[in-house]
Amino acid sequence: MAHFQRPTGVLDILPEEQPYWEHVQAHAVHLARRAGFERLDVPIFETTGLFARGIGASTDVVEKEMYTFTDKGGDSLTLRPEFTAGVVRAYIENGLHVRPQPVKLYSIGPVFRYERPQAGRYRQHTQFNMEILGESDPAADLEIMLLIADLYAGLGFRDLAFQLNSTGCPLCRPGYTERLKEYYQSRLDEVCDDCRRRLGQNPLRVLDCKAEGCQPIIEAAPRIGDYLCAECAEHFGRLREYLDLLGRPYTLNHRLVRGLDYYTKTVFEVWAAGIGAQAAVCGGGRYDGLAELLGGPPTPGVGVAAGLERIIMVMKAQGVSVPDLPAPSVLLAHLGAQARREAVRLADALRRAGLAVWLAFGERGLKSQLREADRRGARFAVILGEDELARGVAAVRDMQDGAQVEVVLETLAAWLQERVG
Repeated sequence: MAHFQRPTGVLDILPEEQPYWEHVQAHAVHLARRAGFERLDVPIFETTGLFARGIGASTDVVEKEMYTFTDKGGDSLTLRPEFTAGVVRAYIENGLHVRPQPVKLYSIGPVFRYERPQAGRYRQHTQFNMEILGESDPAADLEIMLLIADLYAGLGFRDLAFQLNSTGCPLCRPGYTERLKEYYQSRLDEVCDDCRRRLGQNPLRVLDCKAEGCQPIIEAAPRIGDYLCAECAEHFGRLREYLDLLGRPYTLNHRLVRGLDYYTKTVFEVWAAGIGAQAAVCGGGRYDGLAELLGGPPTPGVGVAAGLERIIMVMKAQGVSVPDLPAPSVLLAHLGAQARREAVRLADALRRAGLAVWLAFGERGLKSQLREADRRGARFAVILGEDELARGVAAVRDMQDGAQVEVVLETLAAWLQERVG
């Protein structure tokens, strides 16, 4: 017989790990809704061209990491490698651009990238995503940044700070790109092969190179902040003023460019202390030209994405505890064939009354069923036997103190509701 295992780079999220997942997602949704964000769910797969055009055909994501396939109708489809392109497509296609602006949206779900698996990073991973569409005010950038930082702070991450940069816009970025290429042309024999390739396809990405030999070259490279047009400089200056006003720490990082072509103006990452060498926990930025690139009207936008697997990995490593998921309030124990039939009927009735009920299966003795009630964390064990049925009652044992009383079956649901809430 074949012995199947999960594919490389994916996870099974077991029942004992679910409290972390529910806690993190509930916290994220609470923060988003409190700030007026509405949920948007987009398809797991989209037309391949959406990502090639939106993210950039020369990016590592499109060139190396996408899961692309041809369906039975001959169409090229791709499992989403990120949310933003699909969100903007849905914004255009469903007429959200004619609603009062801005539109604030959040999404939660899996994304797919074929990359080398490592701690907290998987080929299928879950993202929490927030977007503000239809607003160019730097205060929108600030709101996205504060909300995502509050997410991490509320989950126990320490000493959070922003890494911040502006990548300019289509007016000022070309001038900087040409200056950057000129600078690198005289140093081509000093940089890695990836940098030489990127210089012709996506020059800004040379600033994100991790090769040790390229670091001195990057550090001495021209800085885009010196080439910003008046609009981009004003936008970046106002965002910094807001951060200073709120006392939020940030570091200007001229090397920060992010890996997707649609970013304009603001780009940022959130860094946290005490989580190992990879201090960056999430990132995002502004993408004012993406809607037009995808065939929609001019629409400014800003967003951020956070990976839930990495959040939970760090929480566990730092010993952050989360509430347990609710245990069943009641376990129904039964002795004898007639009692078992009544237990089936009663379990259905109690669940319809809103109670969480675990029905004991099989034909086991009472001690075995009570041990199961204890293992399941049930507050009460409802015991049905032939004698109890004859008298129209159930024996109810409090699993916390061992006290046992008899309750009339007709009033059992109300009696339990009063005690378990």
